[in-house]
Amino acid sequence: MDKSEKLGNRSIVSLLLEFSVPSIIGMIVTALYNVIDRIFIGNSIGALGITAITVAFPIMQLQMAFGGLVGMGATANISIKLGEGDKAGARKIAANAFSLLIIVSLLFTAFMLIFLDPLLRLFGASNEVLPYAREYMGIIVLGTVFQMIGFGLNNMIRAEGKPVTAMLTMLIGTVMNVILAPIFIFVLNMGMHGAALATVLSQVVSTTWILIHFLTGDNILKIQARNMKLKGDIVKVILSLGISNFVLQAANSFLTIVLNHGLAAYGGDIAISGIGIVNSLSTLMILPAIGINQGAQPIIGFNYGAKKYQRVRKTLLCAVIINTIITTAGFILTRLIPTQLIALFDSTDKELISFGTNALIIFLSCMPIVGFQITGSGYFLAVGKPKQSMILSLSRQILILIPLILILPKFFKLNGILYAGPISDAISAFITGFWLFVDLRSMKLKSSENERTENEKSDKGIEMCKVNTANTITQPD
Repeated sequence: MDKSEKLGNRSIVSLLLEFSVPSIIGMIVTALYNVIDRIFIGNSIGALGITAITVAFPIMQLQMAFGGLVGMGATANISIKLGEGDKAGARKIAANAFSLLIIVSLLFTAFMLIFLDPLLRLFGASNEVLPYAREYMGIIVLGTVFQMIGFGLNNMIRAEGKPVTAMLTMLIGTVMNVILAPIFIFVLNMGMHGAALATVLSQVVSTTWILIHFLTGDNILKIQARNMKLKGDIVKVILSLGISNFVLQAANSFLTIVLNHGLAAYGGDIAISGIGIVNSLSTLMILPAIGINQGAQPIIGFNYGAKKYQRVRKTLLCAVIINTIITTAGFILTRLIPTQLIALFDSTDKELISFGTNALIIFLSCMPIVGFQITGSGYFLAVGKPKQSMILSLSRQILILIPLILILPKFFKLNGILYAGPISDAISAFITGFWLFVDLRSMKLKSSENERTENEKSDKGIEMCKVNTANTITQPD
């Protein structure tokens, strides 16, 4: 059976496990990638080093935003094309996406190198933090082309029906980083420069691996030179389906800027560092849920394109249940050992540990429902409805959270910023639930209409068969 065709026939549970487990492992590995970097920097440089990464993080989020704009947009459309049986169309989308990733990454690199210092100050870097942030991001920006290509193409591997390959791509990069970072930071005493260099070299290795996959061998989505010339209609579809992911990631970057400025005003560099740690830990807890979401996307997209709506609903339900379990487990962990989790990053700074513990408990107090919200917004992207997906994603990260960050501190000071997180999670989950109910109800009606049409065709076929049989019997010899 073709690797893509199995998406429409095999058991939903087994498919979701096959596609999601490698994705979950890859996502955990990716999360550890960032967490370990901050642990190494925190224990070698201290709170200023963690603050530097935190204020520089919007640039890395923008890297992912542009990579996701192309990669996630192409993946969603490729899944639908494969569901329709159009493999040639899927290959053209993959090749156009590759060309777009190269162009976008080079433009991004040039812009960031020119405006790096002003951007870091805009993102909240104080005079004390700026040298560390500049040292780190100067290297990271130079690796943009590898980061974007690797991130963008890796998503398309899942649509091709090869989640294990996608997992190995992320695993290779993280293992390399875990090996190189302590050598560069502690053995060679390279500080922030060493941490960034380890990250970029790891991206070079993982991107080389993924390029070998797409440029050689007999793959469904093999990238061929004749398909790399940009086509306006293909580019339009890629960008339209990827815009929700782009806006979400860009919104996260804007959110980080607003958050950093609020933290600086009410708590200083220690508050920025503490929230940086909290975000690293929350990412570690949420990324497995995103992994489930990514594993479910090609299954939902394929079956939606094939009009197998019952399989779409079952996949969504399974993903929601699993993601709720994942985020609830993370929530329980933050209740049991919050201080120990913060101390992993810097065990000597008592002020940082105190603030970080309080922030972790408050900011993640609605974590159990985040898995549902992530799955719901991802569902709309998988079925080719990027506007709904974008609005739902923005409801949590921009439309609700940023106003709360700006308003609540006026009444609750620094804790007001922390309260904004769980309130936003609760409201956005409610909105997601309502929209899902409406869309699934509409899908159920379409499914009933399809069944009725098929039954009518079947009945007509039986009647025609009866008429032909009767004519044959009554026809004289």
